[in-house]
Amino acid sequence: MSEGSITSVVPEERWGELNHDDLTRYSRQLLLSEIGIEGQRKLKGAKVLVVGTGGLGAPLALYLAAAGVGTLGLVDFDNVDISNLHRQIIHGTRDVDRPKVASARDRIRALNPLVNVVTYNEPLKSENALDIISEYDVVADGTDNYPTRYLVNDACVLLGKPNVYGSVFQFEGQASVFYAKQGPCYRCLYREPPPPGLVPSCAEGGVLGVLPGVIGMLQANEVIKLLVGGGDTLTGRLLLYDAWRMKFRELKLEKDPECPICGKHPTITKLIDYEQFCGIRHNQDETSVESISATELKRRFDANEPVQVVDLREPHERAYFKFPNAKTIPLGQVIRRKDELDPSIDTVFVCKIGQRSILAVRNLRAAGYQGKLMNLLDGVQGWKNEVDPNVKLI
Repeated sequence: MSEGSITSVVPEERWGELNHDDLTRYSRQLLLSEIGIEGQRKLKGAKVLVVGTGGLGAPLALYLAAAGVGTLGLVDFDNVDISNLHRQIIHGTRDVDRPKVASARDRIRALNPLVNVVTYNEPLKSENALDIISEYDVVADGTDNYPTRYLVNDACVLLGKPNVYGSVFQFEGQASVFYAKQGPCYRCLYREPPPPGLVPSCAEGGVLGVLPGVIGMLQANEVIKLLVGGGDTLTGRLLLYDAWRMKFRELKLEKDPECPICGKHPTITKLIDYEQFCGIRHNQDETSVESISATELKRRFDANEPVQVVDLREPHERAYFKFPNAKTIPLGQVIRRKDELDPSIDTVFVCKIGQRSILAVRNLRAAGYQGKLMNLLDGVQGWKNEVDPNVKLI
């Protein structure tokens, strides 16, 4: 067996029996000797959990359903937004404002009614992750945030499940298989998350619509190989993809003997508080960075109280909504343009959801700025929620 190769993770007693509909629908796949009747039976008996039905989860779920995976679990607690549709192809315009798991379920059933779809319209948390994941053979991680990513990894390690990983940002994507029984886990690569706000989300930094399609399909490919058995999986390898330059690169990953969860002497033996671990709780941010609510900022505007607002968003974000009374300084220019700020007046930083502004405050403090600095809590999204519901966001 070559490096990265693996036997099927589907127990033999669950291999499904193929009927006429199966033989017809999957006929082109059955012709492949690496899959054949036996492989298709494994797919039919398999259970795969897709965490997130967004940019990565959309192609993942569709291709796994099309391939004949018997049971697909879908975890997501978000609703479809029109800004999702350029990349989340499992949803349509008529699904806007619907729960994503409901929209995804309907699309999968339309594509392949032979698939059993189980939906979890709730966030994956420490309290429910082990119970949910234990029911599945493989977990496909389509998340876009660090707390859930580490949660999925740790739960998979504790339960002995393979975790098919993908991530995207702007034009770049990554994919791997983290399976502690066979190789490294996610913590072997990234033991701890970056500081909050250092790495912007796709909502803040953008993403090319086809990129998650490419990475999601690579994940689906890895899931199928794990279920059928054989082939070289991405276990122990990190695949890097640059869509703009059309380049693939590969990094070899080694299991870290000091890994806190899958190493020789693990210190993590149960699930933890992942929001606290990743440092993104509002109350923690507020103790280190003072925040102001949108309602309070509006009151200060109306009372003509002195305050200088700095909008950190990029030009394409401001094209949809120009924040009132704001000076525009992109995050990367804040330090060298700090002399444009008046330290005798309170400064409020604004971004889309309140992460870049926290980083700006911390960077300015480190640079020795003496004036009072505040973060607009929840950013422009907070302004939309509390002050002006007509604000358009991208």
